[in-house]
Amino acid sequence: SDDVGSTGKMHPLLVVGFLMAIVTVGHTDEEESVARLLLSKQIHNKYLVEGMDIVVKYTLYNVGDTAANSVQLVDNSFFAEGFDVISGHLKVKLDRIPPGSNASHVVVVRPKMFGYFNFTSAEVTYLPAEGATDVQVGFSSEPGEGAIIAFRDYDRKFSPHVLDWAAFAVMTLPSLGIPFLLWYYSKSKYEAILSGKKERTKDKDM
Repeated sequence: SDDVGSTGKMHPLLVVGFLMAIVTVGHTDEEESVARLLLSKQIHNKYLVEGMDIVVKYTLYNVGDTAANSVQLVDNSFFAEGFDVISGHLKVKLDRIPPGSNASHVVVVRPKMFGYFNFTSAEVTYLPAEGATDVQVGFSSEPGEGAIIAFRDYDRKFSPHVLDWAAFAVMTLPSLGIPFLLWYYSKSKYEAILSGKKERTKDKDM
């Protein structure tokens, strides 16, 4: 009878293990049904130049199974003393991003100074599911350190130098123009003499 009784009872360790399995499975299902946002930050300029526009693109990807709600994107790396915001916003709010979709935002900034600048990550916060209260926080990729070139150096290397060529033309005009005028004067004088000789020859023949 003791054997039958012991067989009919579930061991406490097995009960705990079974409950843990249920909790684990439930937690896994809950994790799979939430939103997960990935954020990328890209600099779209080949050259970064003082006083010239820099295009920054942010892209949010929802790789989760539900919509992300109350999404907020913030980039605090472009401080007001060093950059002017030409278009777009460095703080953006989105109501929701559906699962399997993405959203992008473009900001144009203009550096006020030259030198090395560390392009750090942007931050995104969101609610991972309907009715969720725990705010999720994520960070973008970091473009890293980049050199902002002084405008005078960029202009010296890449500008068409129209004024320089105009000044060069003015300076070289006398050295080219004076010989041309002398040649033209000599040519005209020679043609006049030759024409006079031909007319005198015709008069003699007559």
